[in-house]
Amino acid sequence: MKTIDDLIGQGQVAGKRVFVRADLNVPLAGATITDDGRIRAAVPTITRLAEAGAKVIVASHLGRPKGEPDPQFSLAPVAARLGELLGKDVAFAADTVGDSARATVAGLADGQVALLENLRFNAGETAKDDAERGAFADELAALADTYVGDGFGAVHRKHASVYDLPARLPHAAGGLIATEVGVLRKLTEDVTRPYAVVLGGSKVSDKLGVIDHLLEKADRILVGGGMVFTFLKAQGHEVGKSLLQEDQLPVVREYLARAEARGVEFVLPVDVVGATGFPDLKTLAPSSPVTAAVDAIPGDLIGLDIGPESRKLFAAKLADAATVFWNGPMGVFEHPDYADGTRAVAQALIDSPAFTVVGGGDSAAAVRILGFDENAFGHISTGGGASLEYLEGKTLPGLAALEG
Repeated sequence: MKTIDDLIGQGQVAGKRVFVRADLNVPLAGATITDDGRIRAAVPTITRLAEAGAKVIVASHLGRPKGEPDPQFSLAPVAARLGELLGKDVAFAADTVGDSARATVAGLADGQVALLENLRFNAGETAKDDAERGAFADELAALADTYVGDGFGAVHRKHASVYDLPARLPHAAGGLIATEVGVLRKLTEDVTRPYAVVLGGSKVSDKLGVIDHLLEKADRILVGGGMVFTFLKAQGHEVGKSLLQEDQLPVVREYLARAEARGVEFVLPVDVVGATGFPDLKTLAPSSPVTAAVDAIPGDLIGLDIGPESRKLFAAKLADAATVFWNGPMGVFEHPDYADGTRAVAQALIDSPAFTVVGGGDSAAAVRILGFDENAFGHISTGGGASLEYLEGKTLPGLAALEG
């Protein structure tokens, strides 16, 4: 896979219009960015290209608009924050391929940066029809001379700006994608053992593919979050009113049996923290948390976090690992009454001498929201879904396009 080092070294950047497909899909509260991690992750590649004399055209999606402009998903706040982080003005185009985009790009001098409006404001970006998607890619290609793919969080999508556009321009991977792929190879092809995986999040169905694949790779799999209650039920425990995917019980039982046969250790909580009602995540008003052993969960309890004994257990199981991959919080970490499990896992990774990878998405958000130093981890991924699909062994369209 060619990288921007190759482009810069071969003189394909200076004075050229370089289209950077970034992932600036940040959470917003109105026009306020609540977590700018993905913008900060995009800055190094944009900076390198600008310093090499490129006219940098940045593009991204934000949220899930319906293929037409929707003000609540505008990238205007992102342009302002990107400018602050770059220390220079970022021109903002009010559309993706229309008059504003063309005029904004035409006005760029060498070393300047522009951000296009949300790519998903155009239906061609996410179209299932190859011709419709290709037509939009043609319009994007007309804006640039060279393509740099750096939006790792989107490489698992067969979208115009991710998959079709690289085929129309000289292309290379940005620094972020090159780093992400290098890290993921350490989790799949060149693993230092013992290799422990921590999985959380709400639904077990979201993680079935990666569990299936990791049964061939990992030495130890720790499970928390809402998905754990399907595992506990599969072991014969009652789980009260906790999240349960009964249709997944047969496959979970099969995974547990496979793990035992292969010598892969499955580590499940021994206690949980819950309440009789779901906590208020808007006011964060104090709730009434209850701790229960997994073999004595009350019938009216909703499990919302792993318990204190489970936190000790998980920390102990991570202490001797050489490689750790973590994807998914251990509970409803947004509420202080149910954040201790996620906090304990994060601290265990920090305390471990292992190569530690936080697999993007809610896990990365939790690290920042709970106040941990991001530099204390080996790597924090910018793409939760992309990381999981890579670990499942799937071909990611965006990476395949950059390799072509």
